[in-house]
Amino acid sequence: MIETVIRKRIEILTDTALVRRITKAIDDAGITGWTITPVQSGKGRDGHWREERVTGSDKVFVLTIAPQDKAMALAEALAPSLSSHGFLLTMWDIEVIRGERF
Repeated sequence: MIETVIRKRIEILTDTALVRRITKAIDDAGITGWTITPVQSGKGRDGHWREERVTGSDKVFVLTIAPQDKAMALAEALAPSLSSHGFLLTMWDIEVIRGERF
């Protein structure tokens, strides 16, 4: 039987302009990797939005997987910027195989 380990999956929806700040916070929290995926459009509390490369307000998802302690360190590091920079951070428990990689 394959053994799994519980980790936190963290997704951050942010403007492309903030990606370096986010990935630096991930690295500083000791999390070993991240993935960035472009986002074309969506709808939130403020209504519909679409990517806008001309004004630089296009959005991306930054995805990472981490143990509980590193995930909480990342959340604490980014919490002050959540409202001021208008990005979204979600996290939930997942099961991974080869947990030592995360």
